[in-house]
Amino acid sequence: MLVHRSGKIEMIIVGSHSQIMIPQLGMGRASGGRLSGVRLIHTHLGGEDISDEDLMDLLFLRLDLLSMIKVNPDGLPENMYTAHLLSGGDDRGNWTFLPPVHPANQNDSAEELIAAIEAEFAAKRAGSKVDTKQDRAILVSVATEPKIQAEESLAELVELALSDNVIVLDSVLQRRRKINPRLILGKGKLTEIMIKALQLDANLLIFNQELNPSQIRSITDFSDLRVIDRTQLILDIFAHRAMSREGKLQVEMAQLKYMLPRLSSRDDALSRLTGGIGARGPGETKLEIDRRRINDRLARLAKELKKVSKERYRRRAKRRKKDLPVLSLVGYTNAGKSTLLNTLTNSDIIAENKLFATLDPTSRRLRFPTDMEVILTDTVGFIKDLPGDLLQAFMATLEELKEADLLVHVVDISNPSFRQQMQVVDDLLAELDLGDLPVLKLYNKIDLLDDARQASQLVGNNALVVSAVNRKTLKLFLNEAEKIIGKRIGSTSWTQIEA
Repeated sequence: MLVHRSGKIEMIIVGSHSQIMIPQLGMGRASGGRLSGVRLIHTHLGGEDISDEDLMDLLFLRLDLLSMIKVNPDGLPENMYTAHLLSGGDDRGNWTFLPPVHPANQNDSAEELIAAIEAEFAAKRAGSKVDTKQDRAILVSVATEPKIQAEESLAELVELALSDNVIVLDSVLQRRRKINPRLILGKGKLTEIMIKALQLDANLLIFNQELNPSQIRSITDFSDLRVIDRTQLILDIFAHRAMSREGKLQVEMAQLKYMLPRLSSRDDALSRLTGGIGARGPGETKLEIDRRRINDRLARLAKELKKVSKERYRRRAKRRKKDLPVLSLVGYTNAGKSTLLNTLTNSDIIAENKLFATLDPTSRRLRFPTDMEVILTDTVGFIKDLPGDLLQAFMATLEELKEADLLVHVVDISNPSFRQQMQVVDDLLAELDLGDLPVLKLYNKIDLLDDARQASQLVGNNALVVSAVNRKTLKLFLNEAEKIIGKRIGSTSWTQIEA
């Protein structure tokens, strides 16, 4: 029996002699971290004690109370045994048991006890102001890689969450020899995370690893918290930041491709008949309709993106007729590409200290000190484990890079992982068949290093080290870029511009 806090019976469930199946609780509160507002009272017909499965239900469904009535061989009740959650943070564990009592001899008020439990949880999070309009997340990473790499990857997930305006309440890293194919992480660690969610009033779990449909289903079976993975987070950032029609089309296509294999058929009540007059058979279920609609929408988006790609090609053709060489800025997200473009061309495109601040490609004219004119193009940043569907969707934008005479690879030298980030960019450029284009590496953000001499120790004396916010540091870069462009112009059909 599921009993609401008001005393109203919400649901009666009949199980077998060995188990009951509790459905998804629809009466829970909107707040992700508080108790659900219902208590469970059930029988153990064989005289068993409260089981581990009972305690898991108490925790993962965030029940107000879990009560079990032992039944004697004569069919009459022996005693009622009750457990409730603890706010954690001490040696008492995650739950505690009340003294057993006969169901007919209960004197204590369940409402008062539940109010006291909730007050204890509220006291744990009293110092934090909760904005109910923002997602409040616990970040989870389960890694088989070395600890340093795992920590760097989790730190990047934190940056991604902050870029999507998610409040990061806590982050959890578990290193395992082998990933749990069902729950990703161990059941004990998931138990700890659920207690943290209650303490911190979280409503979202973000996993650093891409979750397959069955893993998402398994985790949500244990918890009523929303569960997303790194790919969904990146897609959501792109959905917020895309401004152009093309960018929005690309993001929608990537989201639909991600969603298609993850459509769930669990809710059979959502099935419906759609056969009209003359239709044979039961028609299509809602799941089949959703799949067909997504496939139809993907086909339309592909056609629209093809048109956009042709328009972009025509624009590039006009640019080629003007005999203007093209410099394209590439690099890891948040390496400083947009800031560099703003400084070089006196522009004011959006440049924030956030991952993926720029999605839509931007082009500006740049005049070198010798009066040679070029087109300078800013592109979307790359990132480790960039979702394949997203990369495919943005192919139309990245085609711009194939028209470049020089790729300027901007590197954030202040980031401890800058070498790994460089490798990610190099690998993606190779994947895009851009390995034949000349690349000039530009080590940015020396202003964030403790000592400018640190840069030469990291990348050598001959490397181009700059600060994109300081125009004076860009002189050597401009000279080198002009030399490379000049050589390339001389060996192609470009008009030689006198220096």
